[in-house]
Amino acid sequence: MKLKGIVIHKKIITISDDINHTAADRHRIGLYAGKKKLKVNLQLFADSGEKTEKATPRKKSKAREEGQVLQSRELTAAIVLLCMFIGLRAFGGFMYEEILGCFKKVFTVYFEEDSLFTINGVMKVFDESLLSLLKIVGPLFAIALLMGLISGYAQVGFLFSTKTLGIKLNRINPLNGFKRIFSARSLVELLKSILKVAVVGYVGYSYIKGKSNDILSIMDMDVISIASYIGVTSTNVGIRMGMAMLVIGVMDYGYQWWEYEKSLRMTKQEVKEEYKETEGNPQIKSRIKQKQRQISMRRMLQDIPKADVVITNPTHFAVAVKYDSNVADAPIVLAKGQDYIALRIKEIAKESNVEIVENKPLARTLYETVEIGGKIPPELYQAVAEVLAYVYNLKRKR
Repeated sequence: MKLKGIVIHKKIITISDDINHTAADRHRIGLYAGKKKLKVNLQLFADSGEKTEKATPRKKSKAREEGQVLQSRELTAAIVLLCMFIGLRAFGGFMYEEILGCFKKVFTVYFEEDSLFTINGVMKVFDESLLSLLKIVGPLFAIALLMGLISGYAQVGFLFSTKTLGIKLNRINPLNGFKRIFSARSLVELLKSILKVAVVGYVGYSYIKGKSNDILSIMDMDVISIASYIGVTSTNVGIRMGMAMLVIGVMDYGYQWWEYEKSLRMTKQEVKEEYKETEGNPQIKSRIKQKQRQISMRRMLQDIPKADVVITNPTHFAVAVKYDSNVADAPIVLAKGQDYIALRIKEIAKESNVEIVENKPLARTLYETVEIGGKIPPELYQAVAEVLAYVYNLKRKR
């Protein structure tokens, strides 16, 4: 095929030199320019298959059902760790009293009992010690469990899926394993671990370095004061480390979001196919609408013989009206049309001996304001009544 210096042959466009092309035009087309002809490969304009489109809600829903969700384990771990150190600071006094009471009972009460070395005595010591242990570590376990659930729910929501537990053979493929080890994601995880160790270590070191003078003074304290000082200092270091990890966790959440969106990207062809699956093929939908219009038009034309009168423009509009007090309290529009449809309505009206009355303003107003099967509005009662009275008088005379 040849058109104004352009020849299309086997998906190659050849542009002859008899058409003036600037160097910028040739460069914009993006292929080589020969001495006499410029060839452009049409394959360059085809869908490259690259995943450049954002994931649709349906794609995200499917990924969620398969267990592929947006979640940062670093953020969850940071929140849990920070809240545990805060809880340790808040419940430290209670835990200290429980530990002290447990040791006092072991070295005083239990040794005074004669039944200590019997089966019942051992069981009693075991039960009471277990209860004391639960009281000591219970608050921390409760905080860790609660914050883990809250953090996970805030990121993922409620989700129960067993598809991630399924056996996938590619997971035991050594080649895929090496690819995962030496992938960009593994490099990011390594850098993230190094950053975490460096930041958390620096935060702890800087705090302890600032307290170096106070640490030397603990040699003049008693045992209880030393234990209290070590506990407070440790929780303060832990809280600061937890805050540093929280910052890293927020950064990791941003990275995980970017990685998640990137993994769910779709090609343009995938978006088109999904649209066809969800919305239906546009051509089929168009055919269905066309059939519906045809059925509606056929039904409308079949109702014209039942009309009392057809009000016309006379050439552009035609409206068929019927009044039956047993059916409705106002006249009803059975059919209406413009141009060709109006002509068809008048032809059927003549064949069915339905009166045709010319009233330009009324016909246009009825066409624009009343839908098929709708009642005449009150402001048009008088005008329509006059037309109907005229038609009824004609019928009586006949």
